[in-house]
Amino acid sequence: MKPIEQRLRKIEERNKKVEADKAWEVSYTRRFLLLLFTYLTIGFYLQAINIQQPWLNAIVPAIAFMLSTLTLPFFRDVWISYVKK
Repeated sequence: MKPIEQRLRKIEERNKKVEADKAWEVSYTRRFLLLLFTYLTIGFYLQAINIQQPWLNAIVPAIAFMLSTLTLPFFRDVWISYVKK
C-alpha cells in the first residue's frame, strides 16, 4: 500500500504545482510586471541611443507586446482545436 500512497502524494503535489503555474500565467500581477519590465527595458534602451522622449516612445512597444501576449491564449485554443480534429 505504501508505494501507491507515495505515488498518489506525488501526483497531488504535482497537480498543486500545475494549478499554481496556471494561476500565475493568467494573473494580473504577471501581466502588470511584463508591461512594466518591457516598458523599462525599452525606455532605457531608447535613452541609451539618444532617442527624443524615450519614455514616451517606450509606451507603444510595451503595450504592443502586452497585447500580443494577451492574444496568445486565444490562438493557442484555436490551434489546439484544429490539431485535435
